[in-house]
Amino acid sequence: MMAESEGCLSRPIRGIKAVKIRMKSYRRELWFDVPTRRAFINITPQIESCLQASGITEGLALVNAMHITASVFINDDESGLHHDYETWLEQLAPHEPVSRYQHNRTGEDNADAHIKRQVMGREVVVAVTAGHLDFGPWEQIFYGEFDGGRKKRVLVKIIGD
Repeated sequence: MMAESEGCLSRPIRGIKAVKIRMKSYRRELWFDVPTRRAFINITPQIESCLQASGITEGLALVNAMHITASVFINDDESGLHHDYETWLEQLAPHEPVSRYQHNRTGEDNADAHIKRQVMGREVVVAVTAGHLDFGPWEQIFYGEFDGGRKKRVLVKIIGD
């Protein structure tokens, strides 16, 4: 009889010896202080630098915004696309009038930034293969700022061998 404990089978498998594998782990914070309210910044070079510093050649890289009005996403580094994002996001959740949002009744004026972050996402995970970020054609990692004017951070966590 097999018992399940938190999604794992607790019965040993005959003929297979348990092996403890120790993987490497790397953590770094990137800080941004964007002077404008909104911006898209290609952070791929910083992530590649972190990967090289980690010494990890096979694994996963997690990159996530550590603030609720900023985003990390993957797409093409093409100015027309960035303009289209800006236009579409502003149509979806316009900054003004700030009185349209319940959140702004707390004295804030950034409810739109929270919504834009939710749409664009909090994090990305990229495979690491042969010491490189395993991207598809044209893929790059971006930091999306939706309520600039103060310091915010992005966490880079890389695990593997």
